[in-house]
Amino acid sequence: MIPIFTGAIGLLVAAIIIFMMRRDTLHAQHGLGWIFVALCFALLGFAPEFVDYIANLFGVAYPPILALTLAIAVLVIKLLLMDIERSRIEVRNQRLIQRVAMLETDLKKLKKTLSDPADPKE
Repeated sequence: MIPIFTGAIGLLVAAIIIFMMRRDTLHAQHGLGWIFVALCFALLGFAPEFVDYIANLFGVAYPPILALTLAIAVLVIKLLLMDIERSRIEVRNQRLIQRVAMLETDLKKLKKTLSDPADPKE
């Protein structure tokens, strides 16, 4: 009963992710990764012997540990990708802030020039 419940949860999560992607709540780039994770949950739920088979291939004595180790590895990779994306966005925002500041300075100079055309200081 538990494997069916776990598989059903995986399929439900995949359906919710697809729904969120269709409503533009979740970007497709991120949604595809989450759908993959949800389908893996469904696979593990409906076919738990798959984990046993893979664990035997790698010589893991206690198969559930393999699933937990892989889950932790996926989470660490996801965190790393999120940090890389956040860093890229921070650099982009800093550059945009600098560009807006330069444009504001140019605009102030232009307004000053237009309001006082007889003063040829610049």
